[in-house]
Amino acid sequence: MNPASLSLEFFPPKTAEGADKLRAVRRKLYALAPEFCSVTFGAGGSTQDGTLSTVNEIVAEGMSGVPHLSCIGQTQASIRERLATYRAAGVTRLVALRGDLPSGYGLGGEFRYASDLVAFIRAETGEHFQIAVAAYPEMHPQARSPQADLEAFAAKVRAGANLGITQYFFNADGYFRHVDELRRRGVDVPVVPGIMPITNSTQLLRFSDACGAEVPRWIRARLEAFGDDVAAIRDFGADVVAALCQRLREGGAPSLHFYTLNQSVATLEVCRRLGHASAT
Repeated sequence: MNPASLSLEFFPPKTAEGADKLRAVRRKLYALAPEFCSVTFGAGGSTQDGTLSTVNEIVAEGMSGVPHLSCIGQTQASIRERLATYRAAGVTRLVALRGDLPSGYGLGGEFRYASDLVAFIRAETGEHFQIAVAAYPEMHPQARSPQADLEAFAAKVRAGANLGITQYFFNADGYFRHVDELRRRGVDVPVVPGIMPITNSTQLLRFSDACGAEVPRWIRARLEAFGDDVAAIRDFGADVVAALCQRLREGGAPSLHFYTLNQSVATLEVCRRLGHASAT
């Protein structure tokens, strides 16, 4: 892979102050020359206006803005309208996801799986969009089995997806095995590792327990031992994540996708340790 090849993920800010802070964060992270910057989409489309406004800002700043688009609870008409809006805004990439409904809602909508959404995007817009989809090296927490999870990804590719971006993980072997198993099934699209910088142990463990990402016991033990020593946690986290990224690079990962959590310091520090000239 290109040593400097990476992309970034942000979430739509909820306040004017948050929007100002995110603009400052983006300015710092643009020094890394990201291939694209994706913007998440809330449960049931709850942040779709924030997604659009953030993507528009990123495009205006001269970068490739990539909106997440989820389909659970949506209709064909609502997705068609959203696709038209993104095309008009100059968007050429999407992250297509099944997504989650807000708490208390039933399934609803006209789409059941992300593969349905990918197929609909292709039917409506042809090859206009490059479509990225989610991959799960440690298995989606709702998948019936590892084999079913691999087949779900393969179905998204057959429907027209160009790229996979993984849930974050800390076990490089699991990523390489996942890619090997996809290749054996004839799935040959790039699968980009998702990278979560470590800055806050409580937050990391909460996120990981919720989404099914495994935090190895040795990492958990070290984080717990640091207690409230924020500087030690960040230094240790940067070492762990940089070592993971280096192994992924050496093993042939096509790029790295950083889940920034709308912060710049941790991602820049990991990239500095990887020798990225623009991160110094």
